[in-house]
Amino acid sequence: MQREIERFYRLERAPSVETFLRHAADGERETVRIRDAEDGAVEIEVLAPALTDEPDLDSVCQLIEGVSHFVYVADRARTGLPATQLELELQAEVDKFVLLAILADRFDTAAARSIHARLYESVSFCHPEGSEAGDRYRLANDLAARLVRRLQVLYVEKGRDRDLRDALSRFYRMGQTGKIAFARAA
Repeated sequence: MQREIERFYRLERAPSVETFLRHAADGERETVRIRDAEDGAVEIEVLAPALTDEPDLDSVCQLIEGVSHFVYVADRARTGLPATQLELELQAEVDKFVLLAILADRFDTAAARSIHARLYESVSFCHPEGSEAGDRYRLANDLAARLVRRLQVLYVEKGRDRDLRDALSRFYRMGQTGKIAFARAA
């Protein structure tokens, strides 16, 4: 997953997430712990569920989210740019679609629509509406849904794969204000 994200967005390779990945306990959700060390380094730990031979979509999405957060934080640390929690969540929501639909073994427009519905429409949230985390996750989900839908219409349905990749690569490199404005415009 990590290398696919890095290749798709044309990023420099980061250290392998496997070194920083821990399996979450049963019933525990994906969590990424980030802190600045005293020496100026960024310390990160990714907790995600272990995948079974036939994992469910939720477990796969949790792993994608953890890997996405890791890659994004590593890239931002390398470039000296900040990252907000909303930015991390928004990018992870987009990365789920990229990995599950765009980079699938065989891209199919109908399957992409189905994945869009499962990721962004038929979703439940762990955090209650009105809480800081709940509102952040809902906003990230809504923005990603609108962005992905717009990109499907502009690029995917017209077979403009290269333009799609270019648009998503630009989105990846934007700061929070640009990301949100770009996603809202979509």
